[in-house]
Amino acid sequence: MERTEPESGNGRRVVVVGGGIAGSLASKSLQFDSDVTLIDPKEYFEITWASLRSMVEPSFAERTLINHKKYLQNGRVVTSPAVNITNSEVVTADGLVLGYDYLVIATGHNDVLPKTRQEKLSQYQSEYEKITSSESILIVGGGPSGVELAAEIAVDFPEKKVTLVHNGPRLLEFVGQKAADKAFDWLKTKKVEVLLNQRVDLSSASDGDKNYRTSGGERVHADCYFLCIGKPLSSKWLKGTVLNDNLDGKGRLMVDEYLRVKGRKNVFAIGDITDIPEMKQGYIAEKHASVATKNIKLLMSGGNEKKLSSYKPGSDIAIISLGRKDSVAQFPFMTVSGCVPGLLKSKDLFVGKTRKARGLDPNIVD
Repeated sequence: MERTEPESGNGRRVVVVGGGIAGSLASKSLQFDSDVTLIDPKEYFEITWASLRSMVEPSFAERTLINHKKYLQNGRVVTSPAVNITNSEVVTADGLVLGYDYLVIATGHNDVLPKTRQEKLSQYQSEYEKITSSESILIVGGGPSGVELAAEIAVDFPEKKVTLVHNGPRLLEFVGQKAADKAFDWLKTKKVEVLLNQRVDLSSASDGDKNYRTSGGERVHADCYFLCIGKPLSSKWLKGTVLNDNLDGKGRLMVDEYLRVKGRKNVFAIGDITDIPEMKQGYIAEKHASVATKNIKLLMSGGNEKKLSSYKPGSDIAIISLGRKDSVAQFPFMTVSGCVPGLLKSKDLFVGKTRKARGLDPNIVD
């Protein structure tokens, strides 16, 4: 084990575990007020909701994949997974031991990703070539990723046969029926075949045979497929740590109104890993980061706990991109689709706005 400490302590050592939407913004916000260390298995932050555009336009990823050190110039980046937490330290898979005065858990969902930015860029290029070289494409999963990928392919490559298979009774089960129906109807107008209430056996196509069998007895011909199913929370590693008893039955960290892990004064959790009953979306994770970092700064300065900021979940808003111009948007009192809501998201997918929030030029590639 290699024990490491920042140059200055003074109760200002902050360790952020997870470099996704919430963790990246929290680290950036704390870097000039604390000795901050960001722990992440990869060397870059990705604007995840823009990833599907990068599969049909690899150059788009030049702005959506950002090395952590680009926005965290006054902090430290440790490129290794965290494997243990004690009451005062975080241990990484590389054997590094980092002391903390404040800890932020922002590990989100578990996904296997390349370690370097260049490897991820190459992955998008490979997926693009996979799409362009195929005449027929199977997409498994009718959540936001599956629907948005089907839409991206249908718009950019209208000559390709796209089939989406989903095991639920409707698409986009995290939003209302009206939004799901609008997305379904839009896909049908783009000649995307949607099969609901069915599973697909991906092992059913033997070598040379590109026909996949579904649980409904149908056969889907596809030159390639993409798996777009939900990822589990990245919290299993916490079960062997001091935070084990702070996990609920679904593997989420239970937090109080100040986004502190319940029962702990100096440990915060933000983003998808929290047990807050709300939609798990990027803009909400950024709100978590804003509240948590404000509270950490208050505590570091010796402020009164009574002045801590509370996080209050807002109304659920969801925007599902449908290619480059259209989208389905669900607001508290209405659901709309087409090019008008598409103006909100679909052209740039909030990439410029997200980069700007991290102190970066909205347009320049990294």
